[in-house]
Amino acid sequence: MESLDSFETELEVGSAGVFDVYVDGRLIFSKHKENRFPEHDEIRQTLGI
Repeated sequence: MESLDSFETELEVGSAGVFDVYVDGRLIFSKHKENRFPEHDEIRQTLGI
């Protein structure tokens, strides 16, 4: 299993509690749309890693 630490990440300060996760410019998770934070390993599963 590949660690998420091996990926380049960038944190952008948002406003109003925005928590969006983008991969290669594609939105893969939005707290605003889902009305929750991602579950444990949800991002990893979405990426298939």
